Amino acid sequence: MRIHSCFVFLFCGIFLPGILGFPQTNNSIDCDSLLPNYETEPQTSAPPYIITASFDNFEPGNEIQVTLEALKDVGFKGFNLQAREIEGDVPVGTFKITDPNTKGLDCHNATNSAVSHANSDEKKKVTTTWIAPHDVRDLQFIATVVQDLEKFWVGIQSKTLTATHSGSVNATGKSKRKVCFE
Repeated sequence: MRIHSCFVFLFCGIFLPGILGFPQTNNSIDCDSLLPNYETEPQTSAPPYIITASFDNFEPGNEIQVTLEALKDVGFKGFNLQAREIEGDVPVGTFKITDPNTKGLDCHNATNSAVSHANSDEKKKVTTTWIAPHDVRDLQFIATVVQDLEKFWVGIQSKTLTATHSGSVNATGKSKRKVCFE
């Protein structure tokens, strides 16, 4: 009887979390294709999620606040968010992890080049900070968002952010304004 109880306890501890919800410790969204490792196909409908950035322009070293948010009352359990140059297929820049529901991922051996879910709790909104690298062109933030094991959207994109190298944007991403007195 005691062996049977131990087996049931072990079975539930190992298999039940994966059966009941999104795996907590396994980030199963591929860094390159952004496809989850699921049997189901991605949704083709308009995603009920949006990615917003705190600035439209950036220079190397700028910190930009990026938010992934549900548009409706539907939350999400998992995601993979990256910055990619327009027509690019690898993540650029570094994420500073500021939200307890997020964790950094090392795609292409680059530390925190993507950000993902840290748990399977339902989320309505996550916010992170992205740091712009040197020598990067115009880009978009791109994400896969997993509502549940049956529904996920791949390739959700933010608006395009324009790279500027003229000194017209300061280190926080805010425009500098020259004041002239005559």
